[in-house]
Amino acid sequence: MFRNTMPRYEVLSEDAMATLDKGWRRLMSEIGVEFMDERALDLFRKAGQKVEGNAVFLDPDFVLEQVAKAPAEFDLQARNPENNVHIGGDSMAFGAVYGPPFVREGDVRRDGTMNDFRDFARLAQSFSVLDSAGGVVTEPNDTPLDSRHLDMTYALQTLTDKIYMGNVVSGVNAADTIRMTEILFGSREAIEETPALISLINCNSPLRWDDRMLEAQFEYTAANQPVVLTPFIMMGAMSPVTIPAALVQQITEALSGIALSQLIRPGAPVVFGSFLTNIDMQSGSPTFGTPESGIGLLCTGQIARHFNLPFRTGGGLTSSQVPDAQAGYEALMTLMPTFLAGANWVMHSAGWLEGGLVAGFEKFVIDAQLVEMLQHEFTPMEIDEASLAFDAHQEVGHGGHFLGAMHTMERFRTCFYRPFLNSSDNYERWMRNGAKDTATRAGEIYKKKLEDFEAPPLDDAIRQELEEYVTRRRAELGD
Repeated sequence: MFRNTMPRYEVLSEDAMATLDKGWRRLMSEIGVEFMDERALDLFRKAGQKVEGNAVFLDPDFVLEQVAKAPAEFDLQARNPENNVHIGGDSMAFGAVYGPPFVREGDVRRDGTMNDFRDFARLAQSFSVLDSAGGVVTEPNDTPLDSRHLDMTYALQTLTDKIYMGNVVSGVNAADTIRMTEILFGSREAIEETPALISLINCNSPLRWDDRMLEAQFEYTAANQPVVLTPFIMMGAMSPVTIPAALVQQITEALSGIALSQLIRPGAPVVFGSFLTNIDMQSGSPTFGTPESGIGLLCTGQIARHFNLPFRTGGGLTSSQVPDAQAGYEALMTLMPTFLAGANWVMHSAGWLEGGLVAGFEKFVIDAQLVEMLQHEFTPMEIDEASLAFDAHQEVGHGGHFLGAMHTMERFRTCFYRPFLNSSDNYERWMRNGAKDTATRAGEIYKKKLEDFEAPPLDDAIRQELEEYVTRRRAELGD
């Protein structure tokens, strides 16, 4: 996996951090956070926190005591050990888009299907820059709602040998995902010792944790599987319009969720989550790849490091409906600060279109290209005598060229990164080859990837046990 050892880009001064610190302490203790689950309220009561109805008024120092119990770094095991992932520190792990109900291939926009889900899983397996297909890469709308989590988990387990995300629609779905993961890795003890799932727990911003999310959080945390506690903030809708206010709310929501995980199971792995952007104040539509979201992302990295926590943010986000220039530059506007901030878990790294409503096949390829280029850019260069190439100057002299120099001949195959998607042909050659734009070339690449795909091997006995579990649970759920 990729390690980002470049310096972090930090934008908050000590005074700014101190002001934010005062802000979240006040919001948490005076306004409070709602938890729509009686078990959560009981845990906070027993810990001496003030509870009124579903609102918990948290002592900031108590919260910091709980947050300090969470590990700063942890490992995730994949069924192929070569694809194990480290979360935290300099490590950056990348997962595909999560949650779109629709897909786009070429000019066609339609409901996502289970076959689409499987194809996106195959693509995630095929691109080495992706550490995971993620979770709900697209919603398989042609499968029963109550049991589709079984089919999705089975696809992630069999079509990929990378880490995958847990289903969080309900506690039942979470329990099924854990049980299937136990089957894949041999036992509950095996996944408790080294977690094998990472799951997204979204806050219903502002300042409310819903019952379904909390049910899933209880299941995963009790099993020692990391959860990504993520405020879902669109400035102007789910938070005030100013970035500092959004950051204060984000800290309050994330830390309150992290504190709950530590009450459920002290020392359980967590990730400080962030999904922070703004709305268009004329239309009310969500916007992505904005300067405000980029600044918020950089701030989030600095804040998470302040609390000694791994963090999630970033991705190839865009509001564009199609994989066009807007989709490219908005994705880069999010991915660049993602790398500058050193995000540890990057969701939506490939395939996001139309504000997250659409998973795009061509966009998946374009984003994979962006991530690969940025990984190359953020790999520190080696500076030594050989790289200074003094002998090449001796050979070429004044006014010559270096195309045939020995230094060049020894390095020309590997000296520069070569993108797999870009075209640098001259105009005449480009025309002869069909005058294909980026989206067209991306379409050819993803189709070729799917044609050439071979599923990673899986023990027949494990596969059979998983299939039997899926069949039995589908019947029990009435599907």
